[in-house]
This record gives sequence, structure tokens and C-alpha cells, in this order.
Amino acid sequence: MTLERLKAQLVACSHKIAFRGWVANHDGNLSARLPDGRFLATPTAVHKGDVDHTMLVVIDESGAVLEGSRRIFSEWELHRAIYRARPDVQAVVHAHPPYATACAVAGFSLAVPVMVEPVVSLGVGIPSVPFFMPKSDHGLATVAEASTRADAVIIEGHGPLAFGPSLETAYLRMELVEHQAKIQTIARSLGGARPLPEEALQPLLDARVKGGLAAPQEAKVVSSDPALSTLIARIVAEEIAGT
Repeated sequence: MTLERLKAQLVACSHKIAFRGWVANHDGNLSARLPDGRFLATPTAVHKGDVDHTMLVVIDESGAVLEGSRRIFSEWELHRAIYRARPDVQAVVHAHPPYATACAVAGFSLAVPVMVEPVVSLGVGIPSVPFFMPKSDHGLATVAEASTRADAVIIEGHGPLAFGPSLETAYLRMELVEHQAKIQTIARSLGGARPLPEEALQPLLDARVKGGLAAPQEAKVVSSDPALSTLIARIVAEEIAGT
């Protein structure tokens, strides 16, 4: 993919999170890994609905701006921690979607799996990381470790990050995090969401692994019932193809 094409995708994704109401003021930040080890990112101090390709910056891993006239966002270290922990990750999206961020500030965990689709798409629960001050080495290490267990992380008192092999995938995973948070918030008024049966988790994880979606620490032994795992993987693939 050319740099210009990636810039167009980053701008489009930035506009999407603004249109969805997932950011306000200068909230949120997005980045993508370039083939040469550099990174393309949104700048600081710009509303995500106003970002255009001339505002994007190319940075090195330290956050030094190599191309562009604007400054990199102050939370670059969060993105870098994930890129270092997950060489397979090519894009990171951070935003403040209301339901997921409400869970973050209320300390309401989404780590317990309650629906089938998020397990296959994100992992067995969305890890929550305790609040930490910006640039805390311990906090960044905790985010890095959590990112090896799922494809989204929620930082308490801050909000979610979603990541994946492309900007579109990272955006869709953020959408799923928000949808899951909304469903669980509504479910609380009905007595609370019921966890998935434990025996259902391994086949779902098998489908995630077989589909090449699993984070590093999720690559466990495939279920002893390969026919069941294959069936689940086919159903999930059909649902994805139909969306």
C-alpha cells in the first residue's frame, strides 16, 4: 500500500470516529505502522473531524517527527507499547466512545465474556488496565502485556484502545468494544449479563486461532473436537462475509 493510500485511510478513519461521536475537542489518536519501521499518525491539537492528509505526521519509534509540520500527540507511548508487544499489529485507534469510556471511568470490567462474536473478534474478554499517570513505565508495561491477550484494552479512568492488522480492522474492533459496552450497560438494568458457559470458550478460541485472529498468548491447544471448531470457524467466516 502506498503512503498516500494509507494517509487517505487514516483521514477517513479519523473522520469516522468524529462522526460517531467517539471524540470531542482534541480527543483521540490514530496511528499506522509503515513498512520501513516508521509510523504515520494524526497530529495533536486537531479535532478528528478536521484532520486532512496535510496534517498527518510521519514519526520514528521515539516519536520524533520526520515528515510534517505538526506535533505528535502526547500519548504516543501507548501506541508504541502495543506495537512493541505485538509485531503483527499494523494500526492502533484510541478514542472515547461513551459507553466503553463510561465503563473505564466507573471501573466496570468487560473482561468477562458474555457474547460469542466478541470472543472470536477480540479475545476472551477485554482486559482492563488500572489507571496510571501518563508515561508511567509500569502502566505502559501493563498495557503491553494486556495487548498480548486480546485485540483491545481498556484503561481505567481513560478509555479503550483497539488494534489490528489494518486501520479498518482496528476501527471495527473499537466499534465492537463500544457495542459490547452498550449491551452490557443495558443488561445491568435487567439483572446483569450472564457469562458464557465455560465449556463454550475453548471452541470459540479455537475458531479465533484457526482464523489467524488470536493474540500471541491466546494460541492455545486446539480443541479435541476439530469438527466443532471447524463448524464455528465456518459460521463466523460466513457472518463476516455477509456484513
